[in-house]
Amino acid sequence: MDRLTATPPDVTLGPLDLIPDGAARNFVLEMKAGRFHGFVVRRGGEVHGYVDRCAHMALPLAQTLDAYLTPDGSLIQCSWHGALYRIEDGLCVGGPCAGARLAAWPVAVRDGMIVTA
Repeated sequence: MDRLTATPPDVTLGPLDLIPDGAARNFVLEMKAGRFHGFVVRRGGEVHGYVDRCAHMALPLAQTLDAYLTPDGSLIQCSWHGALYRIEDGLCVGGPCAGARLAAWPVAVRDGMIVTA
């Protein structure tokens, strides 16, 4: 099965409180064309989504389920090589791929639900 890098809009992922504030959660969507792996980071009422693939080695970022953030929750961290990414835009600010970006996965909050945008 192919690994996809995008999803259609308006797919409901779940309620906002599915992700604790300051945390991240993995999502896998099965579609006819293949399987999509992404994750969503919550900061208050805002969410930021990314394709679960490091810009350095194209590996999934987390070796442990939902462990996408640094211990203080301030950055996204690749558990393989330590690349550090800003939550708000996916820009790599440290590690082997400085200046690269994570592939964005457009998500939004509508009526208390996280949806693909």
